[in-house]
Amino acid sequence: MRVLSFCAALFLWFASFGAVAQDVWVIGIQGGIGPATSDYVTREIEQAHEEQAAFIVLKVDTPGGLDTSMRDIIRAITTSPIPVATWVGPAGARAASAGTYILLASHVAAMAPGTNLGAATPVSLTSPGGKEPDDSGSNPFSPKKEPQNTEQEPAPAADENDDKVKAKTAMEKKVINDARAYIRGLAKLHGRNEEWAETAVTEAASIDAEAALEQNVIDFIASDLDALIAKSNGRTVMINGLESTIELTNVAYVEREQDWRFKLLSVITNPNVAYILMLIGIYGLLLEFYNPGVGLPGVLGGICLLLAMYSLQMLPVSYAGLGLLLLGIALMVAEAFSPSFGVLGLGGIVAFALGSVMLMDTETPGYQIAIPLIVGLTAVSALFTFVILTLLVKSRRKPVTTGVEVLIGQEATVVTGFPGQGRVLVDGEVWQANCVRPLKKGQKVTVTNIRGLCLDVVIDKEPTISLDKE
Repeated sequence: MRVLSFCAALFLWFASFGAVAQDVWVIGIQGGIGPATSDYVTREIEQAHEEQAAFIVLKVDTPGGLDTSMRDIIRAITTSPIPVATWVGPAGARAASAGTYILLASHVAAMAPGTNLGAATPVSLTSPGGKEPDDSGSNPFSPKKEPQNTEQEPAPAADENDDKVKAKTAMEKKVINDARAYIRGLAKLHGRNEEWAETAVTEAASIDAEAALEQNVIDFIASDLDALIAKSNGRTVMINGLESTIELTNVAYVEREQDWRFKLLSVITNPNVAYILMLIGIYGLLLEFYNPGVGLPGVLGGICLLLAMYSLQMLPVSYAGLGLLLLGIALMVAEAFSPSFGVLGLGGIVAFALGSVMLMDTETPGYQIAIPLIVGLTAVSALFTFVILTLLVKSRRKPVTTGVEVLIGQEATVVTGFPGQGRVLVDGEVWQANCVRPLKKGQKVTVTNIRGLCLDVVIDKEPTISLDKE
């Protein structure tokens, strides 16, 4: 009997070594969600499917990000043939704004203790600084307004039919309704709390992990990845419209690291970096056009401009701001060519500064161009235009000081002479020369024309000697 027990234990021990481990890919999403993050996550999900991973975990800690990047990630999750779990962790992490949408779209939604999610209102609908618009004293904690004197004439009421006010209100309703319908659809996709999801958009509601579990916003609370895998095992989820049971045994974690492409995109899609690259590209090409043949400004400017165009097409760029920025550069260049007592230059500086401020068409934190950078580059651009370009234009207007053209009219000395031809010394160089009169060594001549490598010269008039009569 003991022999049989020992053989059974030995068989199970060998069988455990023979079992194939299931790969669980852990993909980190930290910081703001932008083009680099969406490109990285979508590529990782596709690669996980190609390498037959059993489960994908998105480890999230984000304050939010761009709407287009968020939707790319959600599209990759909802179409993934592999179950995707979003875990907000470790303790102290958050899934705010865009992170809330990603959590609700995932097949498994989990949070660690001490984490929170919510505040999914589009940032463009808030006032500057991220605060909600004032609703005329509806806040019970705001100071009450004193009653106005009824004897005074009432202030003129705002025009409710003003076209701009109506257009702005309609746009805000359109954006908020779109976000509300979108987040409700994501919550409904996996049977989660649609009403709370809607309040996260309309009222910027936030919630902690315990309350999220009570209100069916998430599936469960997991303190670490092992707890997440244990609680996910055996769950039935909807994958591409079909029910599927998650089976995870003998898992092996595959911690995915951010590759060089993600790091490169993270740098060049930074609005400040894209802004600097664009200016370097423009000024490099301008220098090459004004001083052709150098090569370095043109090559560097072309590379920087192409990188800037690539990054700007992935960012929410305001074309009005881009147009003002280019107009400002054009006006400052025009000031260098045709001085207008500073009118074009000042207009160019103002247009350049306004265009720089308006360049990014979003109020999402982390995707605005820094004001100190704008001030510094505006001053540098003005200095570059008024000083460098002015000096370049002046140098182009100076007479030619080198080349064969400058030899005409210069005085030369005959080195060797014989009738009709000879050699002359001019500007330290010995040239062949032709003359209608015989040339003598040491004689002074003047260059009148150049034909190939031969100069046409004439003999200088000899000074006449006059004798004063006594």
